Amino acid sequence: MKSMFSKVLTDQRNVFFGILLTGVTVAGFSSQSMAQSKPIIYQLLPRLFGNKQSQNIPYGTIQQNGSGKFADINNKALDGIKELGVSHVWYTGVIAHASLTDYSAFGIPVDDADVVKGRAGSPYAIRDYYDVDPDLAVDVKNRMKEFEALIARTKGKGMKVIIDFVPNHVARSYHSFAKPKGIKDFGATDDRSKSFSSTNDYYYIPGKDFVVPLKNESTNALTGLEDQKFKESPAKATGNNVFSASPSKDDWYETVKLNYGLDYAHGEKQYFSLTPAVWLKMRDILSYWAAKGVDGFRCDMAEMVPVAFWEWVIPELKKKYPGLIFIGEAYNPAVYYTYLNNGHFDYLYDKVGLYDGLKKLIRNEPEADVKEISKVWQVQTAGFGERMLSFLENHDEERIASSGFAGDAIHGIPAMVVSATLSAGPVMLYFGQEVGEPGAGVEGFGKEDNRTTIFDYWGVPEHQKWMNNGAFDGALLDSKQRELRGFYKQLMNITARSVAINKGEILDVPLGEGRIYAFLRYTESQRLLIVTNFDRTKTLETNLEIPGLLLKNRPIKESTDLLSGLKVKNTPQSLYLKVLPGTAQIIEF
Repeated sequence: MKSMFSKVLTDQRNVFFGILLTGVTVAGFSSQSMAQSKPIIYQLLPRLFGNKQSQNIPYGTIQQNGSGKFADINNKALDGIKELGVSHVWYTGVIAHASLTDYSAFGIPVDDADVVKGRAGSPYAIRDYYDVDPDLAVDVKNRMKEFEALIARTKGKGMKVIIDFVPNHVARSYHSFAKPKGIKDFGATDDRSKSFSSTNDYYYIPGKDFVVPLKNESTNALTGLEDQKFKESPAKATGNNVFSASPSKDDWYETVKLNYGLDYAHGEKQYFSLTPAVWLKMRDILSYWAAKGVDGFRCDMAEMVPVAFWEWVIPELKKKYPGLIFIGEAYNPAVYYTYLNNGHFDYLYDKVGLYDGLKKLIRNEPEADVKEISKVWQVQTAGFGERMLSFLENHDEERIASSGFAGDAIHGIPAMVVSATLSAGPVMLYFGQEVGEPGAGVEGFGKEDNRTTIFDYWGVPEHQKWMNNGAFDGALLDSKQRELRGFYKQLMNITARSVAINKGEILDVPLGEGRIYAFLRYTESQRLLIVTNFDRTKTLETNLEIPGLLLKNRPIKESTDLLSGLKVKNTPQSLYLKVLPGTAQIIEF
């Protein structure tokens, strides 16, 4: 039998979501009159997104568990993404990476299981920078044309294309078979007798062979393939700055570090006077993909590459492709400003700060406090908040609905409203987030870690309900999932088109509650009060006096919650608030 609390919360949810399902669309203002300027990014892995198979055998082969294809992301799928207000689609895992699937019939050697994570392999262990993953092609011989067709389809729906750029490291098996004439592979002319040379592409451990790490795992489907016979002599430094021939199983042992002209053995002494060879190779790679119509790059572990490289390469690319955007994955707030200002990044991840603070609130942790939200925009990212990308899920983070995070996607609603509306910076969704995908299951290398695996062939069950065997109509979703997707659709479209969110000022509204956060976003033409209630049991009910600076010659005539379309009681100077536990309101007044 349900507890009384459970019943009360369910009733409150029904009220909240019942309102969302009444067909309100961006209530309170005309979406046609407001052009989108805030990027709404939708991240998906084509290998997982279009996969219709559902048997999900741990460490299963592509024949057993299946793989999505570029072609699966058809016009109907893109329509479903577009209706979430999306402006950019980030296709993760497009570029060819190390894998155990045999494509030797197409001139692609099979990789060694000793240095591949999982059966499908990590999308961040790049095997050939000038090729796409053959798993994603219906016709492997025409795989690049199939990706180019996906670019064209995406743009035909009015959305832009982002792909990964992984500058810090490559797969240990790196060799490009698809590179254009005149391009030299990484390491082709290296002096391997030197641990560091300003003219080398890699770092070496001279006189020592690479030692495959002992993984200390129980027997699995790959045990027979992981024979520790992989040869690399001399050993190269490992991607996460491990300058040893013997990385551990917890290191990025499947990758090798690229040399951008920093001598790590001597205090990171810089050798930039002559442009390092890796810089030139990376510029050529970026140019290659930009010429195919890619509109932007999510740059993996950007802060592990010297800012001087970004300072040089981003303006170089933008000379010819001025519309390109560069998003940096960065986790050190101390260098945010440097990478934005000197490094010319358009946007950086807002993980250490906004995401981490919101996660505590979503999880209902005892020490969670909305003061952390204020600290982010008032201190940590003050002056450049519009250049920080916010998110609640991505391939590295736990799913909100997972048992290890919140256990129910509904608990993410207040945080998603904050994440989407706090600044004019981009907001990102991860495929399946909008239907409460929990990332459950022991997939193989991905294990049971509350995430959707990026290393294994796998069907994503709750997302597959929306996909409905390729119909992309959500027919298999239950009512709760349809309600959740309706919330995301409403929120993202409000966010994308609101003048106040895109261009407005921000002002905190202290309510004296550690689990309730409210703030104002406003311009001359639009005023919004955003109220989010993270408390799981307490309803916020109060009469809020609006600061006088927002009321000059503009008394409140009427007010509407844009999420629900319901009118909010008001006087010329105040708003009457009633916000249920675990919900939020965006009030235009």
